[in-house]
Amino acid sequence: MTIIGIDLGTTFSAVGIVRDGNPVILPVGSDSIMPSVVATAPDGRWLIGQPALNQWTLYPESTIRSIKRKMGTPETVLLNGQLYTPPQISALILQALKASSEVHLGEPVTQAVITVPAYFSDAQRQATRDAGAIAGLDVVRILNEPTAAALAYGLVDTRDQVALVYDLGGGTFDVSLVEFSAGVVDVKASHGNTQLGGDDFDERLARWLAEQFEAQHGVDLRGDVRILARLRRAAEQAKIALSAEPFVQVREEYLMQKQGIPLHLDVEISRPQFIMLIADLLESTKVSMEHVLKDSQITQPDQVLLVGGSTYIPAVWDLVAEFTGITPRQDVNPSEAVALGAGIQAAIIAGAPIDAILVDVTPFSLGIAVAEFSMGWQVFDGRFKPLIHRNTTIPTTRREVFTTLSPTQNKAEIEVYQGESPIAANNTLLGKFMFENMVAETRGGIPRVTVEFDMDVNGMLTVNVIDRGSGKSDAIRVKATQQRLSQADIQSAQLELPDEFSSAAVDLPPEMVREAEALLVRAEFVVKQTPDEALDAVIQVALESLDLGDEDGLRAALDELTDLLYDLEDAGDADE
Repeated sequence: MTIIGIDLGTTFSAVGIVRDGNPVILPVGSDSIMPSVVATAPDGRWLIGQPALNQWTLYPESTIRSIKRKMGTPETVLLNGQLYTPPQISALILQALKASSEVHLGEPVTQAVITVPAYFSDAQRQATRDAGAIAGLDVVRILNEPTAAALAYGLVDTRDQVALVYDLGGGTFDVSLVEFSAGVVDVKASHGNTQLGGDDFDERLARWLAEQFEAQHGVDLRGDVRILARLRRAAEQAKIALSAEPFVQVREEYLMQKQGIPLHLDVEISRPQFIMLIADLLESTKVSMEHVLKDSQITQPDQVLLVGGSTYIPAVWDLVAEFTGITPRQDVNPSEAVALGAGIQAAIIAGAPIDAILVDVTPFSLGIAVAEFSMGWQVFDGRFKPLIHRNTTIPTTRREVFTTLSPTQNKAEIEVYQGESPIAANNTLLGKFMFENMVAETRGGIPRVTVEFDMDVNGMLTVNVIDRGSGKSDAIRVKATQQRLSQADIQSAQLELPDEFSSAAVDLPPEMVREAEALLVRAEFVVKQTPDEALDAVIQVALESLDLGDEDGLRAALDELTDLLYDLEDAGDADE
């Protein structure tokens, strides 16, 4: 049975496997990647992937994008009148990828390697594992994204070398320093930002477009979620176009009415203007590159690997080349590298004869809160004592012995944190538990406990505390203080997954989607002024064809819609 590798991305997801000794991407629909979008259609149908993205600008209130940024948090989203957690929404994306993989492989898929940003916290990793469980997948490995990408590059380049992996995707950013040697992929250091990516670039550009519209028409667009979705979509497409063109004309018709007159956006933006809008975000990535070079004690890598869709932006290439003094490589498709690496790791776990060994690291320091004595026996409480330092190779186990503050103390609260601050409260609290009935090893002595941190290959932590006096122990899998699904929640969520959904529809040409959106928005203006049953019926047919990816049906509906709009608008002009 095949184990698949999944790149569960913020904006796009993909599945990789190894076939005949070569890593390949399993297609989803007619493309190699699937939008990480979940939605419900006006008739209640569930849409996942491209069909969901097709309806985003028309029904943003019933479309969920970039759910990955909420993983590991207690936030929920509303769809179809029901609240869903981020793992539940992610599970729908995974379910669609699983179903598509089963079609292409011709066999059931029950196991997967799923990638996460290297800088994902324990809570976010747990949430990703929960999402896999809800989708009916046994997650055999949680793999860091830049590590996966390095693994993909490692198969096509067998030289011993040190590489800087710069991974800038739709919603997250990571840098890793990786050493390739004799088939071993050894991650030396990682750093990043889980809230930085192409989404932020789109937001900056969309805000600029709104400002241009307000300057032209004196109308602020930013209070309308549908208009904002159209601006974000227009910004994303302009960003992509600016990777190849020096100027882009952004045109969006019928954005708003003013005194009954439709208002349009028509503005030109140059590549230098766009880069100025995001310059500070790009500059911030230098900090992570500096961190990994310092932590790894390697001043000059042999090469630089660019990973993630946002690295197509020419300014990113220029920034990395200038910072490192090395010409970056993109010979493995940046949008597919992570999924390919996940597929390789999945094949290794399944026992495929692949000459590669992966050695990963933990991106954060992990430890407990302690009280420390200074000179004069003054107690400083709430200090952070790391047991596992950041960029330690995993899996790993670390143990340290701690004493109570007084001989009579027989219990202690163990607080587990991740972070780099010497003050525990300034770091992220992963969990806490009370350890009781402690006794001293010798008469009149002070109770002592051994605290053991065990981090597995998935970057997940188990804490074991042993009372040296009584031999009593207590081991827990650290559960983050943020909301996390219990086993009962997972089983309940599995029952709540829709029995049917549309996900593998044929991708529609982008220009057709834009034409459909423009006509449908235009039709809404007309219907509000002149209700027409025939127009309503054609609108519904166009919407259904858009959701299903039915190109022929949509073309026929758009042609009919164009004729009806011409007749109705012409009649309206004659009445005036």
